[in-house]
Amino acid sequence: MFGIIIPKRGDIMDRTILHCDLNNFYASVECAKNPKLFGRPVAVCGNEDDRHGIVLAKSQPAKECGIKTGDTVIEAKRKCKDVIIVHPDFESYYNYSEQVKDIYKRYTDLIEPFGMDECWLDVSGSEMLFGNGEHIADELRKTVQKETGLTISVGVSFNKVFAKLGSDMKKPDATTVISRKDFKEKIWRLPADALLFVGRKTFKTLQKYGVETIGDIANASPSFMRKILGKNGFDLWLYANGADTSPVSHMNIQPTLKSVSRGITCVESLVSVAEAERVISELCVKVSKSLRQEHLLATGVQVAVKNESLTVQQYSSNLDFPTHNAKELFIEACCVLSKNHRWKNNVRSITVRAYNLISDTSFQQLTVDYDIEEHDKIGAIDDTLTQIRNKYGNDTVFCGCRLFGTKMPTGKSEHSSLPPASF
Repeated sequence: MFGIIIPKRGDIMDRTILHCDLNNFYASVECAKNPKLFGRPVAVCGNEDDRHGIVLAKSQPAKECGIKTGDTVIEAKRKCKDVIIVHPDFESYYNYSEQVKDIYKRYTDLIEPFGMDECWLDVSGSEMLFGNGEHIADELRKTVQKETGLTISVGVSFNKVFAKLGSDMKKPDATTVISRKDFKEKIWRLPADALLFVGRKTFKTLQKYGVETIGDIANASPSFMRKILGKNGFDLWLYANGADTSPVSHMNIQPTLKSVSRGITCVESLVSVAEAERVISELCVKVSKSLRQEHLLATGVQVAVKNESLTVQQYSSNLDFPTHNAKELFIEACCVLSKNHRWKNNVRSITVRAYNLISDTSFQQLTVDYDIEEHDKIGAIDDTLTQIRNKYGNDTVFCGCRLFGTKMPTGKSEHSSLPPASF
């Protein structure tokens, strides 16, 4: 067994990492937009008509009434008869998120988003200017609230995992410091699923072996953790012992895309393969558009279907030749669905995912029977259609199958597709 050395205080210069988490983000933005909602139970919910009628976010008063994320609108109203239901405004959420990031930029350029409402900041090089991590965290909380009307909870620690844990420990509008000196006392007694990357399935596996707390993970042998959870188990052991050394990315670094997916929940259940294919055609165009924007090609396609019992089944297949063409994605997606899916229950939602992405400038080896001329012809048509839609609107050109209706929500998502000649 190779030796593992856990850094101790004094061995290396500790970093100062902040994790900033916007409290009740969607609901807080709605209250900032409409001050009459402040102090009242507010729930941001999807549209019930589009079968998205669940709670996406809730204000602090709504949370105190027992309303939880994932509750249906009916459940939310049952828990709190005075709850105010508002529909999400994602453009506003994005704009507020960018405003808050602009505030973070005053202190550091090492800013790594973790979703729209969370960011890690490495302020190690800023302490000579702005004070220690706790002081910077308090200043950020005051500034964010003053300039945006939103509040943040901030975790301050010597690594990203513990900083994230700190921001979760005390909410709303609070600063929590976890140092190398006191992290064992502060966090080892917390349940194991409080640790980043310990999801529901992983927690159940840990519980089977009597591992209930973060301290239990830390005190287990690394070989045992690797045995029951593979590499992830060993990583969790390092995290629990304070040995996370992952850096905070620079704000200008864009993460490499590993896959591109688009999915939709239909207003009515799909009852046949033909109806599913109409929806898939819409989704493949959206996936194709994103791949083209990122200059990527897919080498595999996956289709995920959720039936009325909310069971999800996924089917995937490798492409004969890398592509970002909507028609080729569509053909492969329909093929993998028809070959594998047994239509026992009606389908509620479908997702199409392009994976194993490579650059569109990569050299590719052709097979003898592959029709590269047809591939290029389809690509040229797609390029032209993309230019038309970008200039005149997404619905300027669409697939003929949409004339028969696709049971997709209207006014909620981008409706673009290929013309009849392309499918």
